[in-house]
Amino acid sequence: MKYLLKSCTAALATLSFVTQVVAAEPLKELGKGEGAVSIVAWAGYIERGESDKNYDWVTSFEKETGCKVSVKTAATSDEMVSLMNEGGFDLVTASGDASLRLVAGKRVQPINTDLIPSFKNVDKRLQDAPWYTVGGVHYGVPYLWGPNVLMYNTDAFKGEAPKSWKVVFEEETLPDGKSNKGRVQAYDGPIYIADAALYLMAHKPELNIKNPYELNEDQYKAALDLLRGQRKLVSRYWHDAMIQIDDFKNEGVVASGSWPFQVNLMQADKQKIASTFPEEGVTGWADTTMLHADSEHPNCAYMWMEHSLSAKVQGDAAAWFGAVPSVPSACKGNELMTDTGCATNGYDHFDKIKFWRTPTAKCEQGECVPYHRWVSDYIGVIGGR
Repeated sequence: MKYLLKSCTAALATLSFVTQVVAAEPLKELGKGEGAVSIVAWAGYIERGESDKNYDWVTSFEKETGCKVSVKTAATSDEMVSLMNEGGFDLVTASGDASLRLVAGKRVQPINTDLIPSFKNVDKRLQDAPWYTVGGVHYGVPYLWGPNVLMYNTDAFKGEAPKSWKVVFEEETLPDGKSNKGRVQAYDGPIYIADAALYLMAHKPELNIKNPYELNEDQYKAALDLLRGQRKLVSRYWHDAMIQIDDFKNEGVVASGSWPFQVNLMQADKQKIASTFPEEGVTGWADTTMLHADSEHPNCAYMWMEHSLSAKVQGDAAAWFGAVPSVPSACKGNELMTDTGCATNGYDHFDKIKFWRTPTAKCEQGECVPYHRWVSDYIGVIGGR
């Protein structure tokens, strides 16, 4: 809740996104490293072996470049936007519901991909992705991507995967004979309204929703109504992956949207947990490493972006987080990822994922509900309004 409140100002500041952004000039050539680089990142994205010595892609970078890495962990996309608006950071691993806001707010600068040789190895599906490429200009480099899966307790569902997101949106009796009320969670972020819209695309076709991030007033109202009903079922709105894991272990939670990161950690801990892609499909995230417009360490930042696209780093990071690497060559020959890891984490489901995007007032159907309304109204939903 505090992250939503903190981010209202940031969301209002980027009320409308104009696609014709005037691009500043990107860096022309690399110079000597400045000795440091600071990164705003999702938990688990920048590891130096402190959690597990096998997962360390920071130490070697620091030794090779002399650039000391510092990390500020952010729990939501809105918090990332707020931190970048405050300044003092070089890079951010922004998801698609934050990246265009950062471009529109002129908080990030264009990237000269010629200075990042490994950019050519990026998955062709991502090289010009619309959540970080504006007018043919790249505002970052892809990092990791993945789906928002339905995580569930196998005992509660008697070993059979739930087929629909209905188990978290509408009250029903689960296979274990108990109600789902008080046993499910929802994501603590306004972008979750898109998950409700995705569910309605399948179950209320008369609404004619074509894109869960582009909703007219009637479609948007229907999504909010669904979420208000869901509130009666939800035990917690989660944004901290580790707290969600604890809730599944100790608080009786049996179903929620989640990331492969939590699923993999719990399965490694021998918990009775599995995940599935429900019949309605899933939302997902594709994250971009973006450079602050006022970065104090641009050379080290460029060095980090190049480092982040190496097959070794991509494979290790994807294995740790339960994500899919943006460099396909990382899918083979990585001891931590294994040759089946990419398939397990969703590599072949790219076209089935509705990736997070920043909702804007202007959309393909003409007028849509902009993101600042998503922020204020979702705060209202969580607060019982």
